[in-house]
Amino acid sequence: MTRQKKGQYGYRDQARRMRLLITLFFIAAILAQLGARQFLAKEQAAKNILTVMAILTVLPMANMASPLLASWRYRTPGLEFYHKVRGYEETSVILYDLVLTTREQILPMDAIAVHPGGVTAFCPKTNLDKNKAEKALNSLFVAGRLDPVVKILTDEKQFLRRLESLKPAGEYADDGSVEGAAALLKSLSM
Repeated sequence: MTRQKKGQYGYRDQARRMRLLITLFFIAAILAQLGARQFLAKEQAAKNILTVMAILTVLPMANMASPLLASWRYRTPGLEFYHKVRGYEETSVILYDLVLTTREQILPMDAIAVHPGGVTAFCPKTNLDKNKAEKALNSLFVAGRLDPVVKILTDEKQFLRRLESLKPAGEYADDGSVEGAAALLKSLSM
């Protein structure tokens, strides 16, 4: 199995497994340090060192566990969805399996089409405040000196119709904005 990078299909599930394994490793290390502390009967200095080590091990574990918990319920979409969207990779840059975070929301994006005409994202989250999410993402695009044209769709059929309507990216002048927008979206993802 090859390692998926951000934006590739299967990244979300792979990142979830990796974060879970690393978190479990840290939990085992903390428990081992606290357990070893119990075997030291009279050496208070060694007990204190093991206690401090266990406390310091909690920090990287928390850094690994917090995105794991925040994105726990968001899985990679099925292969059927991937095969539907994959056909549009010729007309625009397609990013898969990103979980974008704003100050107020977690946005599980199953697919994002980055095109010179704008960014169209598919988010299966039903209770999403689309206006607030689009406004937050557009403000991040403005901060990154990119055109703020992010549109979030929650209906798969509507998203596929939008992809169908896009002209090939080669028909537009290449100013680097597509690569910049894709890089920005990847950086916003967990």
